Amino acid sequence: MAEIKYEITESLGALSESGKGWFKELNLVSWNDREPKYDIRDWSPEHEKMGKGVTLSKDELRELKKLLNNMDL
Repeated sequence: MAEIKYEITESLGALSESGKGWFKELNLVSWNDREPKYDIRDWSPEHEKMGKGVTLSKDELRELKKLLNNMDL
């Protein structure tokens, strides 16, 4: 299996912390030297390991923001 190359170009914030000390974070991440995208996933404290997550373009993030703004939380 090919190695996945990633670079967190901007850390935007942590959403939560697990009991194991991992953080669910929103970051701007460049995957395999591509244009950075918005990314929500679990990361180990030093960002050497990651869990499954979701990657969003700027347009997708805008649509998510609209949906969240319309929710009654």
